[in-house]
Amino acid sequence: MSLNEFSLIERYFANIGSARYPAILSLGDDAAVVSVPEGMQAVMSIDTLISGVHFPESTPAADIACKALAVNLSDLAAMAATPAWFLLSLSLPDFDANWLQSFSEGLKQTAEQYQVELIGGDTCRGPLSVTVQVTGLVEVGRQLTRDGARVGDKILVSGVLGNASLGLAHLQQRTVLPESIKDLCLSALKRPVPRLELVDFLGRHASSAIDLSDGLVGDLGHILRRSRVGALIRQADLPVNHWIKQNEAYAHALNGGDDYELCFTLASKFWPAVVSWNLDNPDCLLTEIGEITDSNYTLIEGNQAIDLNDWHGYRHFD
Repeated sequence: MSLNEFSLIERYFANIGSARYPAILSLGDDAAVVSVPEGMQAVMSIDTLISGVHFPESTPAADIACKALAVNLSDLAAMAATPAWFLLSLSLPDFDANWLQSFSEGLKQTAEQYQVELIGGDTCRGPLSVTVQVTGLVEVGRQLTRDGARVGDKILVSGVLGNASLGLAHLQQRTVLPESIKDLCLSALKRPVPRLELVDFLGRHASSAIDLSDGLVGDLGHILRRSRVGALIRQADLPVNHWIKQNEAYAHALNGGDDYELCFTLASKFWPAVVSWNLDNPDCLLTEIGEITDSNYTLIEGNQAIDLNDWHGYRHFD
């Protein structure tokens, strides 16, 4: 049995998620209508995930749905914005009821977990790709950007770096992971966790932020360029798993990408807030990895200083 695109949307994508500020008009019309509460601004982001580029072709449909929404929510977290609504554009090579049911269930689970409402979208026939546009809300003038880092600020990251890159290397048979970390790394790749719990903390304390999609070195470099500053980071301070440490495989943390942790800067005076956060949030620890300098971009590896100015993260058109 096949469905036209309107029946498909009605069957698989109606009533997905809910927002603190429900849409005035959502699925079923030419466009959605929302109302931005007084004193708030809308923050929007969009990402496309393409089969074979952003996820292996064998990835389960529910994992694809979760990742497609999560990576956009991660962008909102980096801007200190709270998610509200999202749009979905789905390109499918064929109608597959089982695939669509699994995708829909994964999308609904993720949307409900993070309180974000699906309010519209589109489906078409073509190579498998998923585009999500998400809108969040932030108090007027309180959005966090990449251009606020100042000399002397501490550089911090959330969580653990490199796990998703290791998971991909394992799937591509470039690395054989021990059973003790294999599932952890595969989960980090397939189901990234947007650090929305940090939205309020970042809004009150951070001077700049970015989510780590293309690797720490490249993404932190975006902050440095926008803020017109330099940085010094210490490899020994990177929060990584024991396998990376034992095998000195720090490239997964520095350049691997797909972490979707947050990298941010803050003034030293806010360090007590970091200590307090870590005591209260053991599942989202914050780690200081370096500091903002007036120039240069340097990695300290043991006794060696490595120039990072020519390093960059993943780029689609290289």
